[in-house]
Amino acid sequence: MKLLRAMSAGLILGMFHSGAQATPMVPNFTSGTVTSHTESTTTITETIKQTDIQTGWSYTVTGTNINIPGTPKVGTNYTQIDPGAPFQFSETYFGPGTTKETRIDRTTTIQSVTDSVSVFSQ
Repeated sequence: MKLLRAMSAGLILGMFHSGAQATPMVPNFTSGTVTSHTESTTTITETIKQTDIQTGWSYTVTGTNINIPGTPKVGTNYTQIDPGAPFQFSETYFGPGTTKETRIDRTTTIQSVTDSVSVFSQ
């Protein structure tokens, strides 16, 4: 009987026990601001290389007071039309290979600044 009374008392007490309860959180401020300042620097270094290559060949002959046959060929002997008179003569030969090389080195620096303000109230 004593055991039955003890179990009944524990059961009755357990029915009235409500357990843990959450307490509402109430902020203790009415307004505020948040400011943010961010700075960043980015540096970009570039090297640009370009090589022009000729795979064939070219041969050019120009002039004044010069006898140039229909199709000029390397090794041709050219003669003056009017010997002893003024003349100009130009002979250009480009064989296969590199005709031009270009190299550009550049550095770019970018600076960024961001400021922000957030205002809030309750």
